[in-house]
Amino acid sequence: MKEKQKFCCTNGHINYAGTHLIIELWDAKNLSSLPKIRKSLKDSVKAIGATLLNISLHKFSPSGGVSGVAIISESHISVHTWPEYKYAALDIFVCGQVDPYKAVGILKKQYETSNIQINEIKRGIF
Repeated sequence: MKEKQKFCCTNGHINYAGTHLIIELWDAKNLSSLPKIRKSLKDSVKAIGATLLNISLHKFSPSGGVSGVAIISESHISVHTWPEYKYAALDIFVCGQVDPYKAVGILKKQYETSNIQINEIKRGIF
């Protein structure tokens, strides 16, 4: 019988495809600034040790909200902002040995908030 190939491992016994962080920022600032949001994505990619392939951002009118994604070799980081509610929703999904938690400090700093909620999902557990 052929052994299943491992995606990633935790403690040597859990096989999974990647780690997905669901991040919510409350009381956040800079939620309409395309340059600051682009910088937050670039800085987050660098902090987690991933390889940036492309960033795409779109600003909505009249709210000024922004949706965007940083495509990385290891998967993606996405952002959706609601400036009128001082709220942002981000996803960081990575595979391999990349540590998505290393982006949390960057996000707190760039969006000037400490009001953050993080949920972790192990994707593709087998």
